Amino acid sequence: MELHRGNMKKLMYLITFAVLLYIGVQNINIVLECVAVVWGLLFPFILGGAIAFVLNVPMHFAERHLFGRAKKKGSKAAKKLARPVSLILAILLVLVLIVIVGAVVAPELASTIVSVAKRIEVNIPKFQEWLAHTFRSDSLIVQWANSIDFQPEKMLDSAINVLKSGVDNFLTSTISVTMGILSTAMNVGIGFIFACYILLQKERLTIQVKKALYAILPKRAVETTLHVCTLANRTFANFITGQCIEAVILGSMFFVSMTIFRLPYALLVGVLISFTALIPVFGGIIGCWVAFFLILMVSPMQAVFFLILFLILQQVEGNLIYPHVVGGSVGLPSIWVLAAVTVGGSLMGVVGMLVFIPLVSVIYTLFRDWVYKTLDEKKIKV
Repeated sequence: MELHRGNMKKLMYLITFAVLLYIGVQNINIVLECVAVVWGLLFPFILGGAIAFVLNVPMHFAERHLFGRAKKKGSKAAKKLARPVSLILAILLVLVLIVIVGAVVAPELASTIVSVAKRIEVNIPKFQEWLAHTFRSDSLIVQWANSIDFQPEKMLDSAINVLKSGVDNFLTSTISVTMGILSTAMNVGIGFIFACYILLQKERLTIQVKKALYAILPKRAVETTLHVCTLANRTFANFITGQCIEAVILGSMFFVSMTIFRLPYALLVGVLISFTALIPVFGGIIGCWVAFFLILMVSPMQAVFFLILFLILQQVEGNLIYPHVVGGSVGLPSIWVLAAVTVGGSLMGVVGMLVFIPLVSVIYTLFRDWVYKTLDEKKIKV
């Protein structure tokens, strides 16, 4: 390699990076502390970006369908009002959904817990009596069943005592707790304001970012970066839209079918299935077993019938609804969806499951394009 000016510059960059990497590894604790400080400073803006991304989906829908024709006709009022009105409608939609879910789930869940506790208290003696008739009176199973002492009043008193001790501890550390609440509220407030600014000025911000990238990076690197960002934005937006539509359809199917067959907790199970269906692959299974337990406390036969109904609706949803609503949104084979959900769930929990599917889809699409391009360059047909 000739040591001309360009190669010397690259060599200096490589040496500098190696030195910095060595220093960072030797002082990893300091580096992690610095990363934590930087993350704390950037967290409100990262949160704002996430809020903006979610709100952009309904805002873009409202702007396109409510003001699209007026903007094409050249209406100045439509151009001025389209963005702020669409943003307000998107925020109101999210707030209405939160209020509706709270109004439906909270009272239903409270009454369900009370009903389940009463039924457990009533059925435990019957269960103990059945075990005593089925097994020997001195067997370990019967002894264990006779030792069960389910008393909701004592459990409520214990919960109240725990809350009292928690209140006492809370009062002793009021300042730190208050500061934590204020800090969280401030981060959320700053993030929300930042999200609104992004959404109202997204075209101008996009142009500014492009100018900065072209000024800093080579043209080819900028084009590759913009291609990846566009692909990621389209994939994530399509995934969120499709997943929400699919969850609403599935929850509605459960509510209608359970109402027709007069199964208990139809509304609660419908809302529960809608929310758990947002978790890819495993969400429906989680909602199924929670609903099965609730119905089991009312009637074991109805619980078994619910399992059969769940299997039927899952087949309809998996083979007919999901491929049409969500199937083409991420363009990811089923085996990689399962891998993305598993890895994302182990690293980041439920959020990881939601993030890793479109993320892996972007990586899969880029890798597939690279493979096809390389095969074309080598003139190989497989």
